[in-house]
Amino acid sequence: MPKYLHLVDGTFELFRAHYARRPDHVAPDGQPAKAAIGVVTTLLRLLQSAGQPATHVAAAFDNPIESFRNDLFPGYKSGEGIDPDIRSQFDLVEEGVAALGVVVWSMDKWEADDALATAAIRWRDQCEQVRIMTPDKDLGQVVDGVRIIQVDTIRRREIDEAAVRERRVAPESIPDFLALNGDSADGIPGLPGFGEKTSKTLLDAYGHIEEIPGDPTEWRVKVRGGGRFGRNAARPPRGCPSLPPPGDTGDGRSAHREPDRSGVAWRESRCPGGLVQTRRLA
Repeated sequence: MPKYLHLVDGTFELFRAHYARRPDHVAPDGQPAKAAIGVVTTLLRLLQSAGQPATHVAAAFDNPIESFRNDLFPGYKSGEGIDPDIRSQFDLVEEGVAALGVVVWSMDKWEADDALATAAIRWRDQCEQVRIMTPDKDLGQVVDGVRIIQVDTIRRREIDEAAVRERRVAPESIPDFLALNGDSADGIPGLPGFGEKTSKTLLDAYGHIEEIPGDPTEWRVKVRGGGRFGRNAARPPRGCPSLPPPGDTGDGRSAHREPDRSGVAWRESRCPGGLVQTRRLA
C-alpha cells in the first residue's frame, strides 16, 4: 500500500482557525476554544478526504513561539502581541489533535518548521509522497520534485519544485531569497531596494548570497538596487531561516517536550531537527 505522509503546521492552522469566520466557542470552564476546535475539524476533514490519502499524519506546534533563532537574530518573530485567546489554546489544541490519534510534536527550543522539514527529509524515500500542509515560504527549501510538496489549503493548490522555482528560486536558495527580499512574518527585514524580482534574478544566476560578487559592476545580470549590496551586506545568520537547523543538535531531546507514549506505538529516530516520532494510523 502506498504511503502518504501528511505534515501539518499546527501553529499556522491555529491562527487561521482563530481568525476564521465561524462563531466563537467557549468551553464550560470559560476556556476559549474556537481555534482549537477549528484545527481539530480541519484534521478530521483531512483524515476523511478521499482526494488526499493520509496513511501517516503528524502535526507540529510552536509552544512557545520563541526558539533558538531569537538568540541568533534579535529581530526574529516572537510571541509579543499575540491575542491572549490564541495563547491560551496552545496546550488545548495539542490535546485535541492527539485525541484524534495524530502524532503531535510540541516544539520548544526548535520551531514547528524544523520538525516538518526534518520529517520530510527523513521519510521522503519511504513514502509515495510527503505533503507539507502549509504555504509557508520557509518550507519551500525542502520541496523535492513531486516527492515532497507543499499544499496550500487556502488557495487549494499544490506546490511542487517546479512551482517553487517559477515563483521564487531553487529550493536550496530559499534562505538566501528570504534574507535578501525579507519576510515580515518572521521579522526578517531584507535589504533596502531588494524585492522579489531583484532577489530572484540574482539568485537564479548565483545560487547563494556568498557567491554574489561584492562589486555590482561585476555581476553577469542587471538588476535594480545593486548599489546597496556589498560583501558585508547585513543578513540574518544562516540559521534564519534555514531548515533544518545547522550544526550538531546532540540527541535532540532538549528540543522537545517528552511525549506521552501511553497506548501509542512510537518509532524514534535521530535526525537534524532533533527527536521525531511518527506512527501509522489504523
